[in-house]
Amino acid sequence: MELPKNYSFKDAEAKWQKAWEDLGVYRFDAKTKQPVYSCDTPPPTVSGKMHMGHAMAYSQADFIMRFHRMKGEHPFYPFGFDDNGLATERFVEKKCGVKGSRMPRPDFVKLCLRETVEAEKQLKQSWQGIGISCDWNLQYRTIDDWSMKTSQRSLLDLHKKGRLERKEAPLVICPQCQTVIAQVEMKDKELESFLNYIEVEAENGEKLQFATTRPEVLPACVGFSVNPEDQRYKHLIGKKVKIPLIDRWVPVKGDEETLPEYGTGAVYYCSYGGTDCIDWLTKHPDVKPVLVMDVSGRYNERAGKYKGMTSKEARQAVLEDLKAIGALKKQQPIKHAVNVHERCETEVEYVATKQWFIRYLDLKEKFLEAGAKLNWHPAHMKVRYDNWVKGLKWDWCVSRQRFFGVPFPIWYCAKCGEAVFADETELPVDPTASQPKAGQRCGKCRGTEFVGEKDVMDTWATSSLTPQIALKWREDEKFFGRMFPMSLRANGHDIITFWLFNTVVKSLLHEGKLPWKDVMINGYVTDPYGEKMSKSKGNVVEPNVVVERFGADALRYWAASCSLGEDLPYQEKDLVTGQKLVTKLWNAAKFCLTHLDKLEGGKPEKLAPLDAWLMGKLNQAVEAATRGFEAYEFHKPKMAADHFFWKEFCDNYLEMVKDRLYNAQAYPAEDVQSARWTLYTALLTILKLFAPLLPHVTEEIYSLYFAGKEKAESIHVSAWPEPFQEFADEKAVQAGDLAVLVVAAVRQFKSSKSLSLGAEVKRLSIDARERRLLEPLARDIQAAARAKELAFEKPAEPLQVADGLAIGVNV
Repeated sequence: MELPKNYSFKDAEAKWQKAWEDLGVYRFDAKTKQPVYSCDTPPPTVSGKMHMGHAMAYSQADFIMRFHRMKGEHPFYPFGFDDNGLATERFVEKKCGVKGSRMPRPDFVKLCLRETVEAEKQLKQSWQGIGISCDWNLQYRTIDDWSMKTSQRSLLDLHKKGRLERKEAPLVICPQCQTVIAQVEMKDKELESFLNYIEVEAENGEKLQFATTRPEVLPACVGFSVNPEDQRYKHLIGKKVKIPLIDRWVPVKGDEETLPEYGTGAVYYCSYGGTDCIDWLTKHPDVKPVLVMDVSGRYNERAGKYKGMTSKEARQAVLEDLKAIGALKKQQPIKHAVNVHERCETEVEYVATKQWFIRYLDLKEKFLEAGAKLNWHPAHMKVRYDNWVKGLKWDWCVSRQRFFGVPFPIWYCAKCGEAVFADETELPVDPTASQPKAGQRCGKCRGTEFVGEKDVMDTWATSSLTPQIALKWREDEKFFGRMFPMSLRANGHDIITFWLFNTVVKSLLHEGKLPWKDVMINGYVTDPYGEKMSKSKGNVVEPNVVVERFGADALRYWAASCSLGEDLPYQEKDLVTGQKLVTKLWNAAKFCLTHLDKLEGGKPEKLAPLDAWLMGKLNQAVEAATRGFEAYEFHKPKMAADHFFWKEFCDNYLEMVKDRLYNAQAYPAEDVQSARWTLYTALLTILKLFAPLLPHVTEEIYSLYFAGKEKAESIHVSAWPEPFQEFADEKAVQAGDLAVLVVAAVRQFKSSKSLSLGAEVKRLSIDARERRLLEPLARDIQAAARAKELAFEKPAEPLQVADGLAIGVNV
């Protein structure tokens, strides 16, 4: 058997990606008798292309799935696309040059649906292009009818359990995106600003100052706070101060959390300047909020002359007015962190508005207990989950003032405003386009006219149900009961607080159990200097370009180059190394297969010493790779396979066994059979060790030779290698290691004398403490060293190789 001269990764990758899908190699069989290993992977948004972070993270999860498939488990490996919500709206608006707010809602929704279908086709090609082994027949979309039904069913279930409520509460809004956002959708951003010192007057005529970075919320000021131990102000507690420009008298409260050393030691509170204001008003229920901003992010009539302004506009106007009356005493430049919307980086605002909430703050301890029961890989990532849960301040607001999303299955009575919930048999339902089922009456006033809820659900309210969506929750209870919880959740550390936590919440509230057993958390991809990739920095690398240039297997090899959870720099040298490995695998296989035509019979009863050494080394590699994959430490299988293939197999074994293969007639038949069987077994095992990482080249080599001899049609459904216990001979490994040292020393000697490695030497002398171990390998050593004679004797001019081992070379 002879392989083609060169391996074309472009041809092979395209061929096998199509074949795997056409032949159903990765198809899930619900009737399987095998143990099922399931993976809940993050559905990528359709609002952009695949990036290198995607390529790395999904490859790393795929390594694990391919390993478990070869271990005899049956993967349930669905793939979804997250195509509802604000990100999709922005994507469609930009691509089509439209504004959702200026179109009839049904038309905009129809446009979003059309564009997401097209975008998903392209994204699917990208994920297929890196060799992901999911079952595309299990594909879902978070906006399709089934996902919508599941999400609405979840809402109805939470309503029945008393966990859903509609209330007015202080919430975060994004003025740019014109919607409420959740705590998890904010991030900190360092901005330059000013600490403004403003003078107020107490009712006793005393003047005092407070410092603030947000003078624009002054029209909403409702109270003052000082530390009760602060001698400068303690006498003012219980009195009032007058706020300039609005001439409002507000109470001064004593608060031990007020820091005397910050600013002036006096703090003003507004409704709402931030979470500190919300907390202050909660502690002082006698103080009533003054709401000056609406959900559009603009000031209302209660702000007086500042009505209609944004915060940025109002800040400038308020500062000018304060200067005009002499109340602005000082401005101190500072740099501080502000809350911004993670999607558009607009500074957020806090307003009070009526929204739908999932009530869960009372369950924080339960969530912490749940996190402790998950198997975290790596373990330290659990800290991020714990810190998030401990820092939760609000219930989960799940309503959004957008257009393209899962509708609430809710109407309101036109007469009294009471909420009316859809029946489960009506799902999925869009209440803006339909009415409740015939005969429905308001439970409060018996009214018969209804108005549909216009808000849509937070996208995470649906994405948090990916296990339920994939497993057909409450449609096939028997199947769901067998498959839930899933085996694995794979996601980035940046969405532990988004997707992972919310999925835990939903599963605990609906099922009373965790959604998976294990979680594996990946890091980021950076540029070669450790900087985050961004278009503004000009350091973005497109995975499709990388695959076109180096191949998918080379990209996957790079993705296995870090420990799980670590950030991975993109460096072309790693891709080049991966490409060289693919070429070396092909060339090594080509060499091996030319010597396997005459392979006959099965496993020999006894191996030749050199072959026994290789099998011992192979056992070590298999054991290390297996342990690594089982612990989600995929870089360790890569290292084990790399080391064995390059060093033990190619550099040492193939060089030392060549003479037995080329001059078979000069060796005993059993030694030749031993060499051929070892060559066959080692090459097949090498391919299997690399198969989860390099699926295309391993499949190509396997299909051209091994598929006709082994039981499995694809290497990816073949059995993961087990150590050959009958060849676990420590003495054989020790002897082979000594032989390798001798041959390496001869090569080094030749190089030092400017001789070619193929140059013959007259005599090789070996002085070995463990002579009895080396003697059975003498012929292999002599052939590899190209020595006319070999003798176990003390050399005239010894070269020390190792403790108890020296050689002499006579040229």
